[in-house]
Amino acid sequence: MAHVAFGVVAAIAVASALGLVLRRNAIHGALFLVVNLGAIAVLYATLGAEFLAWAQVIVYAGAIMVLFVFAIMVLIPGKEETGPDPRRAWRLLALPAGALLFLQLLFVVGGRRSTAATASPAVGGSVESIARLLFTQYLFPFELTSVLLLAAMVGVLLLARRKV
Repeated sequence: MAHVAFGVVAAIAVASALGLVLRRNAIHGALFLVVNLGAIAVLYATLGAEFLAWAQVIVYAGAIMVLFVFAIMVLIPGKEETGPDPRRAWRLLALPAGALLFLQLLFVVGGRRSTAATASPAVGGSVESIARLLFTQYLFPFELTSVLLLAAMVGVLLLARRKV
């Protein structure tokens, strides 16, 4: 059964890599790259390296692909939209929804801080101890850093658009 699962995931990884190379549309290529990175994460998980699999998803399929898509959107401008915004109502709901998600993050991190203080400290530099520290004690600074990097990218995009 493990060989069949490996074969299926490997076929998905190879097919998505070929789709990445053969597609002319940059956005489609980026989506194929996300599928490829996800397949690699599944292969890591089947090998028993759960931390490496999650790091693959979070760092590469998440953060790096956001940077790629921003770069593609900036460097390859599309057609400009004209007329009324058809999603205006949904866009107005985005700010309260974002604030609600931020409050939820604060509650989750606040709850984890109280339980993390009672947990025994991790020793050594193993992957388990790093993961335990990253996802318990340093979860809020880790997430805050990602939000600050996203805000910096959006600011750079706005400054670049004004110069053009």
